[in-house]
Amino acid sequence: MTGRAPAPFTAADHRARMERAARAAADAGLAGLLVAPGPDLVWLTGYAPTAVTERLTLLVLTADRDPVLVVPALEAPDAARAPGAPALTLRDWTDGKDPYAATAALLDAGGRFGVSDNTWALHLLALQRALPDSTYASLTDVLPMLRAVKDDAELRLLAAAGAAADRVFEEIRTLPFAGRRESDVGADLAELLLRFGHAQVDFTIVGSGPNGADPHHEVGDRVIERGDMVVLDFGGLKDGYGSDTTRTVHVGEPTEEERRVHDIVRAAQEAGCAAVRPGAACQDVDRAARTVIADAGYGEYFIHRTGHGIGVTTHEPPYMIEGEEQPLVPGMCFSVEPGIYLPGRFGVRIEDIVTVTEDGGRRLNNTTRELVTVD
Repeated sequence: MTGRAPAPFTAADHRARMERAARAAADAGLAGLLVAPGPDLVWLTGYAPTAVTERLTLLVLTADRDPVLVVPALEAPDAARAPGAPALTLRDWTDGKDPYAATAALLDAGGRFGVSDNTWALHLLALQRALPDSTYASLTDVLPMLRAVKDDAELRLLAAAGAAADRVFEEIRTLPFAGRRESDVGADLAELLLRFGHAQVDFTIVGSGPNGADPHHEVGDRVIERGDMVVLDFGGLKDGYGSDTTRTVHVGEPTEEERRVHDIVRAAQEAGCAAVRPGAACQDVDRAARTVIADAGYGEYFIHRTGHGIGVTTHEPPYMIEGEEQPLVPGMCFSVEPGIYLPGRFGVRIEDIVTVTEDGGRRLNNTTRELVTVD
């Protein structure tokens, strides 16, 4: 991930996010947060180093001082241009100096800190040596909902990303499938995502025939044949926010069984979306979709969770899975994507991004969920 967070986020927006994060950390009994380069740093500050190296870059958020970004001196000018920089104190360090001692001076020596999930072990272990009485926990464990509730500007960006992905599907369904490799169709999907405004392609899954029974098959050299079901799952980042949608198409006319399985998945996806409302638990969405598939006799063939959150990454909390009792809150965005996977034969998955509203849920993907036939 490179570059800076897109407009419309200002220094005031990033200041508010950092203040909210520091309060959440204090409420969770943490001495502060330590955030390395990655999606959390982009969301909090708008800063993404052009190259993530072994040199320490770390945002320090505590309740008793202004935010500090520890940054290598050679990257400090770029950090100073980040949208959130006016809300930060930059603490730069030069090669040959000890950045961990400088960072340790900002921290409670015996404190417990939340650490962004992608922090390098190299850096965390060095901090532990500098502060042997300190302890650490991953942000996913201690503040899993930190980025989960989106504001109006974030919702607009997610809606735009979803609309762009919809345009990709409308275009790809007009192109030939039979006689072409999965990798060829995957390349088409990637090109279309970029054409319709994405800056980053995260995945293009094209699972034809028996490959569709592997939910994360991605693409291969298999030549798509007439009579194949083809699972198309694709997404990436547009203006810093994610898209992710899945439709299953058929090359030529489907069999009665293929239509029936697709209809079951479509009904399950509808039930999952209908279960979205404020106060419902994440697991309620999973249960609603899973019940439809189980009642139809295919429960053992639905082998993954019903959904995942989306924002500045295409996979993040919250997760729609049994056992997750986190209540849904207006502004949360996540996928609803049940599927049936028949080993050695075919698979079907249908996926939309849904946002929680004040009285229910709203889909951010709006292409047809009927079984589309392609050539």
